[in-house]
Amino acid sequence: MRATLPLAGARVLVTGAAGFLGAAVCEALLARGARVAGCDSLNAYYDPALKRARVARLKEHRDFVFRRLDIARPGALAAFWAEASPQLVIHLAAQAGVRYSLQNPRAYTEANVEGFLCVLEAARAMPVANLLYASSSSVYGGNTRIPFREDDPVLRPLSLYAATKRANELMAQTYAHLFATPLTGLRFFTVYGPWGRPDMAYWKFTEALFAGRPIEVYDAADMARDFTYVDDAVRAVLALAERPPAAPDEPGRVVPETPHRIFNIGNRTPEPLEKLVATLEALTGRRAIREDKPRPPGDVMRTCADISALTAATGVVPETRLEDGLARFVAWYRGYRGLAA
Repeated sequence: MRATLPLAGARVLVTGAAGFLGAAVCEALLARGARVAGCDSLNAYYDPALKRARVARLKEHRDFVFRRLDIARPGALAAFWAEASPQLVIHLAAQAGVRYSLQNPRAYTEANVEGFLCVLEAARAMPVANLLYASSSSVYGGNTRIPFREDDPVLRPLSLYAATKRANELMAQTYAHLFATPLTGLRFFTVYGPWGRPDMAYWKFTEALFAGRPIEVYDAADMARDFTYVDDAVRAVLALAERPPAAPDEPGRVVPETPHRIFNIGNRTPEPLEKLVATLEALTGRRAIREDKPRPPGDVMRTCADISALTAATGVVPETRLEDGLARFVAWYRGYRGLAA
């Protein structure tokens, strides 16, 4: 399929540019010749030093500019949007984390609902050729049919985080209907890799193994995740960024009449939690000290993405095995923490 929005020379605005996926998307866009304006609040949900380090790498590119701002603060994003004059927007800013939503629910409504409304209103006032936004595999919640398909009912969210992401999808559908805003939702499945997030299991397990601390394992015998290596996720994002909604019968359309699509961004292979632990033990040369615990409220047991719509729309198929992706992460982690090889 021929690209309809070439990235070389394109003006792109990326929210959440200091985040794990946001920084990786910015780097890939810059490598393709795009001019990128990134923004992020640099909040303290996890160590802001890691976020600043990601931004510092991006600032080495002459075609990257960064602004620290809270997208949910009235007028802040609109002003930056007007300054950047983007043709393409990739909205990745959000309050992440399923379990933290039990402790601080308002952080999720402010960042994920109010923040997304600011994005949609900016696009309404200053239209763009394509607007991608991050959703999550968490929207599938209590669904039990595997693999998860985009046309499955998503009526059983198990966390407020999942509920806010589903709300984003409904808000997007409304704006696409009312204002013909071209929107593409990205249901990400457990993205991992170098420069990742310290709140995720693969990072926490690696950190604990090197430190000789116990790891907390939840329902390990039954839990499985569709781990998606960051480079594979980024390839999917850029492929969809090049292809705005175009036809009523195209893959991913929610309803034919509106320019809004939703795609799973996954690896199509659920990997047992036990495999994650065993692989990290082999890569670190350490034996895990385990603390087996019941599954926390809000966690789903198993995730697996049907990516047939993504592949039909873009040709993208994930290439990275869990073992290879974790090896790259552990090698990066050693360097980041100054640990001997």
